[in-house]
Amino acid sequence: MFKKNKVNAETLDGYVSQGKWKEIWRRYKKSKGAMIGLIMMAAMAAVLILAPLFVSYESATTQDFSLMLATPSAEHIFGNDGYGRDIFARIIYGGRTSVAIALIATVTSCIVGSMLGAVAGYFGGRTDSLIMRSLDIFMSVPDILFTMAVVYALGANFVNLIVALTLAYFTNYVRLVRSEVLTLSEQDYVEASRAGGANGLRIILSHIIPNAVGVIIVNTTLNIAKIILYEATLSFLGLGMPAPQPEWGQMLSEAREYMRNTPHLMFFPAAAIIITACSVNLVGDGLRDALDPHLKS
Repeated sequence: MFKKNKVNAETLDGYVSQGKWKEIWRRYKKSKGAMIGLIMMAAMAAVLILAPLFVSYESATTQDFSLMLATPSAEHIFGNDGYGRDIFARIIYGGRTSVAIALIATVTSCIVGSMLGAVAGYFGGRTDSLIMRSLDIFMSVPDILFTMAVVYALGANFVNLIVALTLAYFTNYVRLVRSEVLTLSEQDYVEASRAGGANGLRIILSHIIPNAVGVIIVNTTLNIAKIILYEATLSFLGLGMPAPQPEWGQMLSEAREYMRNTPHLMFFPAAAIIITACSVNLVGDGLRDALDPHLKS
């Protein structure tokens, strides 16, 4: 009898969870902008993942001065840069690098910041003061200046860019999650867990973080666009991936001296950055509206 009730309870929880996500999806679909952003992001993700089917990596890095500054054509739809490299190939493979760095840095900064914010909000007292005062030190330096200093000190490569962007952006999650935890830690189910003998770490992982996941997801989605722009800025300033690895910001930097006579060199990478950032922001806005309980109809 006990086992039967347990199975029924687990099944009911599954139905409730499934219904919750269906409701979120229903609300998300109501926003035309969010759906447009989702379609754009899905199309771009497909192109980046299936890049080898469209063009080879060698065409993005191999120099051919006979094609130097060639205009768009049937063979090279976006034209060629100042070294004769195919711009379309460089945008696709540069996008793989830029988006990969942005996604990994977003996830790592989310994990680090969320855990620190949860610990600070749940335990309070000296722990809270230590974390928040340390946070003030990080936040006293502008994000772009901080990332530039870290990359310059460690060297420009894939791992160091992720480290620099993680250190610059984890602060956003600390304050956000801390404020959520201060509210959630007073809820009855948290008090019941404490009374049942659950330790602080288990309560944070099992009850507090899952109930704050909506706010975290929205903030994470919106931060992806910001980090893509920051990564492009770093590569534009020469602090991105080393050559000949293509990057959108690096392409913009190289196109500056040709922008008057061959503006397509700058147009296509700039358009890639804008489209990616806009699509991610549209998805983030849609998620924010779909997950906001005050907007339920």
